[in-house]
Amino acid sequence: MSKRNHTADTPLQDYLLPLPLGVDVSSLPERFTYPFYYEAHPICKAVAAALQIRIEEELSAKHNFGLHPKNGETGNGKMFGVLIVKNTLGELAYLAAFSGKVGGSNDHAFFVPPIFDMLKKGDFFDRGMEHLGELGKEIRDFQNEPVFTAAKLRWETEIENKKQKLAEAKAEMRSSKAIRKRCRIGLESELTSRGFEILIEELKNESLKDHFYFRDLTKLWTVRVNSAKRNWEKQKAELDQLKAHRKAYSNDLQQQLFEKYSFINAEGDYKDVQTIFREYANIVPPSAAGECAAPKLLQFAYLNNLHPVAMAEFWWGKSPNSEIRKHKHFYPSCRGKCEPILGHMLKGLQVDPNPLKENKATNASINILYEDESIAVIEKPAGLLSVPGKSVKDSVATRMKKKYPHATGPVIVHRLDMATSGIMLIAKSDQANKKLQAQFIDRSIKKRYLAVLEGKIEASRGEIDLPIRVDLNDRPRQLVCYEHGKSAKTHWEKIASNDKQTLVYFYPLTGRTHQLRVHASHASGLNTAIKGDELYGSKSERLHLHAQRIEFNHPDTEKRLIFESLAPFEMD
Repeated sequence: MSKRNHTADTPLQDYLLPLPLGVDVSSLPERFTYPFYYEAHPICKAVAAALQIRIEEELSAKHNFGLHPKNGETGNGKMFGVLIVKNTLGELAYLAAFSGKVGGSNDHAFFVPPIFDMLKKGDFFDRGMEHLGELGKEIRDFQNEPVFTAAKLRWETEIENKKQKLAEAKAEMRSSKAIRKRCRIGLESELTSRGFEILIEELKNESLKDHFYFRDLTKLWTVRVNSAKRNWEKQKAELDQLKAHRKAYSNDLQQQLFEKYSFINAEGDYKDVQTIFREYANIVPPSAAGECAAPKLLQFAYLNNLHPVAMAEFWWGKSPNSEIRKHKHFYPSCRGKCEPILGHMLKGLQVDPNPLKENKATNASINILYEDESIAVIEKPAGLLSVPGKSVKDSVATRMKKKYPHATGPVIVHRLDMATSGIMLIAKSDQANKKLQAQFIDRSIKKRYLAVLEGKIEASRGEIDLPIRVDLNDRPRQLVCYEHGKSAKTHWEKIASNDKQTLVYFYPLTGRTHQLRVHASHASGLNTAIKGDELYGSKSERLHLHAQRIEFNHPDTEKRLIFESLAPFEMD
């Protein structure tokens, strides 16, 4: 790989964009952005705003971002990234990149180039894709050949003919057998003993004749079917050979492509994408790995002796149908594709620590609303995990096991997101846990959440029905998926509102992960994120979501109990 990433006809200076006038550069970050959990630095926000003006002016004519629907086309948004860099003289500038392609092209003025341009005409990948198309056409043409289609049809027809002929023969044999039986019964009293013996012998011979006929008929049709099958298998073997050749060529092309996606880090070490993902989780790189904005930006900076200072990524355009992406909102890098790659590329940089490895609830206490020999009703503080995590072990479960050392079975009956506060049920015995779990399963437990939404909702109430599944490329985020998602339903009711916010009650009818957060934020839901929702909205001092009320039957007495909790927040 060449040391410099810009092309001969595109000088480096054309990619280095000046910081907007008046930007305060007196407080640069001490460490580089942790890309999977961050709040955009003020300088990043300023350059993102400047870039957004250029996107509107220079890219909107080349790509339909869905902001100004035309000709019935809905369009689609894109993720963009900005990287503040410092050159060897200490001068600041910023770089810009987009994820994937814009307007079907990788080549747009002032945006850094891709790691490898798969769209470049005449290159090995372009030629390879063209040859794959030719091989695909050869396969389709072969499948449409009269000899091929006739061979398959003949085999299928002979199978059906065999079934039909044998079924007809069996029917005739049953009819003949019934006639012989009637003859035997009807003539037994009329014939002499010798005459009846002769009759029985004749009937046996007729039965044997039918048996041998059916045997020979079976052999005849088996020969015909096997002959047609061999002919079809010969044709199919040729087709399989063509497909195997195409697959082998495709795999070889993919391997060459993997080798082109080689990433450098701050220490100057290169690794190709296949090695990175194999070492990370022993998996094949997912589609489009390395095409996101963040790897493009870091690669260009390293190759051109530019020191990364801070980075941020934002969504521009119409929200997708599945993922939650809001126009102009900042988002972390995706984990499925970028975490292994950036894990390599950030080596050698001083990077902010991962906040998710910090215990945010060290000094937060659990309030006990009610307890007896079988259960406890508690208030979980925001920031405390319900169960131990990979890095943070402190949780409701660990604290409750310490508080109730003689409890049997799992003490946790249900969970709340780490960022959510409010009421949780605790079981002190395995029997109590099972009875409470059964109430959750049959949905006899009723829960109510209080939330502050970052926007004004006009309707007074409604129901949201959007199926949810995990985003495989960006865990733990969830997305709406009508094909593979699990049913998720939520009733909601507006309590109060002002010009900027709305206070609502949520009544979840199902209990999917991040259900209320997704239903609030998604464009087909309330299209308004919960305040402080850093996954699906904007970061704040906390997530303004509180499990405020619960109604259930006591596992021992069956008495209906209701508990409420005062939310530790309100609308601005």
